[in-house]
Amino acid sequence: MAKKQDSFYFDNFIACAEDSCRAAEMLKGTLEDFRTEGLQERLNQLHEIEHSADMKKHDVLDRLAKEFLPPIEREDIVSLSQNIDNITDKVEDVMLRVYMNNVQEIEPGALKMTDVVIRCCQAVKEMLVEFKDFKRSKNLKNLIIRINDLEEESDKLFMQNVRDLYTESEDPIRIIAWRDIYIYLERCADACEHVADVVESVVMKNS
Repeated sequence: MAKKQDSFYFDNFIACAEDSCRAAEMLKGTLEDFRTEGLQERLNQLHEIEHSADMKKHDVLDRLAKEFLPPIEREDIVSLSQNIDNITDKVEDVMLRVYMNNVQEIEPGALKMTDVVIRCCQAVKEMLVEFKDFKRSKNLKNLIIRINDLEEESDKLFMQNVRDLYTESEDPIRIIAWRDIYIYLERCADACEHVADVVESVVMKNS
């Protein structure tokens, strides 16, 4: 288990992952019960979550600048903090594209990809809980593998959704708008995998 003075970093990582879960759930709720007239307000609410995550990241960097002996290497703490925060950024990017592209109705494929994003975010949170005691954890490796598998699932959905757009739609504006949104949904899963990659690297270096 992390020492009390070291737990700040690990607790912060978990709290930032919780922000990404909240953001993903808000995105899902917005897309499932889609109303163009309420989109700006939902976007503002999501931005508040993103801002909260940014503040946590700055707390880590401020603490690290004064830390004599951090629990893991400084560059790993910075990388983890930035990559976890990036998940919430990418989720917000999806909502921004829905707003900027003036979407009027939601594609079924987007809901499937959003479900994967939610599962990715939840798996990242679970992984970071285990990471707090990574030298003793028996489940950390399985969670890393789960995140990798979910990213692959997202890749497959992305390819199918884009193909469906080009084969089923004759509206170029719809194609452009939704291809853009699908790209950003896939980047959410990529961001989760990047966190898993950093965690795996830290574990290897400290084994």
